[in-house]
Amino acid sequence: MTLGEKIRHLRTVEGNLRGLERALTQAEVVELVRRELRKKISQSYLSQIESGARPHLTQATRQLLARFFKVHPGFLLDDIPGFQTGLGSALRIEDAKIDSLLYAAAENFPDDPEFGRTLQAIADYSDTRKSLLLLGEILKVPGLADHLYDVLKTGPSAPARA
Repeated sequence: MTLGEKIRHLRTVEGNLRGLERALTQAEVVELVRRELRKKISQSYLSQIESGARPHLTQATRQLLARFFKVHPGFLLDDIPGFQTGLGSALRIEDAKIDSLLYAAAENFPDDPEFGRTLQAIADYSDTRKSLLLLGEILKVPGLADHLYDVLKTGPSAPARA
């Protein structure tokens, strides 16, 4: 997937997350970045990125767009040609959607920074879908989640919770 395709996809995800049931326009992205992040990006620059006329982002622009779309800055790079085509691409797109939701959710818990960091850690993991499926399997086994939590948070030599 090219950088331009990723930006177009993220505009769609963001528009849907905001309840618009459509992609945000480039102009809407520019205005929301200005209003919400108090930073500037021009619509023509965004258009050049999406069209491929500007194949690379500056570090500042990559950070800005990653923050706005709530994705890891590394996501905003072209994929290596032929990298994980077919179902793998579909799953990567789903991962990007999940990551966007997790980054957004993390910001909604300012009073619980540990929980926010955990949501970000899941989003930062290379296979978000797999990490959430693993969590689902752990929760199916009675007592396993509590045991793992105790071991990982307090260490194997600490007494277990009652």
